[in-house]
Amino acid sequence: MHLIKKMGVVLSLGAALATSAALAQQQQFVNVLTGGQSGVYYPLGVALSQIYAKNIPNVRSTAQVTRASAENMNLLQAGRGELALALADSVSDAYKGNAEAGFSKPLTKLRGLSATYNNYIQIVANADSGIKTLADLKGKRISVGAAKSGTELNARAIFKAAGLSYSDMAKIEYLPFGESVELMKNRQLDATLQSAGLGVASIRDLATSVKIVVVAVPADVVTSVGDAAYQPSVIPANTYAGQTVDIPTAAIPNFLVTHSGVSDELAYQMAKSLYDNIDTMYAAHNAAKTIQRENAVRGMPVPVHPGAARYYKEVGVMK
Repeated sequence: MHLIKKMGVVLSLGAALATSAALAQQQQFVNVLTGGQSGVYYPLGVALSQIYAKNIPNVRSTAQVTRASAENMNLLQAGRGELALALADSVSDAYKGNAEAGFSKPLTKLRGLSATYNNYIQIVANADSGIKTLADLKGKRISVGAAKSGTELNARAIFKAAGLSYSDMAKIEYLPFGESVELMKNRQLDATLQSAGLGVASIRDLATSVKIVVVAVPADVVTSVGDAAYQPSVIPANTYAGQTVDIPTAAIPNFLVTHSGVSDELAYQMAKSLYDNIDTMYAAHNAAKTIQRENAVRGMPVPVHPGAARYYKEVGVMK
């Protein structure tokens, strides 16, 4: 009888351990780090979290509002998210530990999941401010995005390449897209620089409220940045109300980044379900329509996660 009781205890313990293991398996979280709600990262992150919750077994997924690229890299390194959207130059700076960009040491845990779409440097001024060129920004009030955000790092790079600095401006505000636009509507700012996908909601909103001028970033300025992530491009005519011609600017790729603590199987499922459900991404925002599987690892600034690499090898994107 004593032996039977002992066996019962052992069996109960085994069942309890099996149950807790099953529960642990059920409690996989994928926290997708995005940006401000008025940018492009947020709707794409929400779409991704929905894809993962629906298509990866035992996964709960959420999209978190953040200050975007730079903060996202720090959160990933700290294990406070499983996936993040970020600009190519921010990812590279984080991995290398570029102190000027706000990374005091290399964030070596970062791993690539996929390339996505391009950001475009979009400098938009109130038409009545008199700003028509980059040089006209001198002595004006401008918002450059949240401090140390990907947008703000882009602003520093573009201004430096154009021979400008923050000290040339009458006032610099470090504000998210939506707040920048509200200040422009109230005539408290003359211009805003936003690094985002084409047709970003904040600038669309602004263009329907006040007459705007989209300021050109000439190709020679883009080249002068001296970073391969910055490529000459254009904002096509009629992207925004009142913008009737193509505007030269810089394009910078965005990447989905994960970290080495994410299991190979989960990274595999994240890459696979992204491309198996790419139409959901396309429906979430116009900018996503340029996401293509064949470009998934092109220009990746960090090592590709082994789990994602397994998927890309299966589909012939990697050898």
